[in-house]
Amino acid sequence: MRFVFAMAMSLFFITGCQSTYYSAMEKVGVHKRDIMVDRVEDARTAQQEAQEEFSSALEALSALTQFDGGDLESMYKKIDAKYEDSVDAAEAVSSRISSIEDVSDALFEEWEEELTLYTSSKLRRDSESKLKQTKASYNTMLRAMKRAEKKMTPVLNTLQDNTLYLKHNLNASAIGSLQGEFMSLEKDIEVAIKEMKSAIAESDKFLAKLK
Repeated sequence: MRFVFAMAMSLFFITGCQSTYYSAMEKVGVHKRDIMVDRVEDARTAQQEAQEEFSSALEALSALTQFDGGDLESMYKKIDAKYEDSVDAAEAVSSRISSIEDVSDALFEEWEEELTLYTSSKLRRDSESKLKQTKASYNTMLRAMKRAEKKMTPVLNTLQDNTLYLKHNLNASAIGSLQGEFMSLEKDIEVAIKEMKSAIAESDKFLAKLK
C-alpha cells in the first residue's frame, strides 16, 4: 500500500512539475507546440548520435577481431569505452522519446479542449481536421521511434557480452571466439541504424506539419 501511495505521489509530482513548466513557458511566449518541435529535434539528434556510437563500437570490435599483435589491454579499454558510450547514447534516445510523449499529451489535450471555444463552425472544423492529421503523423513517428529504440537492445546486449567476455579472457584464442558474435553484432547494428533513419524521416515529416 505504501509503495502504491509513493508511486501515485511521484506521478502527481512529476505531472504537476511538467504542468507548471508548460504554464511558465507559455507566459514567456513559448508554447507547447514550440516545446514539441524542440524535443522532436533533440530526439532526431540523439538518434543520429546513437548511430555514430554504434558504428564506432563496431569499428573497435572489427579492429580487435583482426588483431595481429599489440596491446590487448588497451584495445579492451577502447571497446569498453565504446560500449559505455553506446549505452549513454541509447539512454539519451529513450529519454528524448519519453519527453516527446509527455509534451504531446499536454499539447493534444489542450488542442482538444480549445475546440469547444470556437464560435465559428468553419474554423472549428478546420482546426479539428488539422488536429487529426497532426495526431496521425505523430503516432506514425512515435511508432517508428519505438521500433528503433527496441532494435537498440540486441546491440547493447551483444556489446555488453563481448566486453564482459574480453574482460576475463583477454587473449588471442578469446578473440577468435568473438568472430561469430561480431557478424551478429554487425547485422543488429545495420538493422538498428535502418530503423533510426526511418524514425528520423518520420520526424522530419511530423516537424513539417508543426512548423
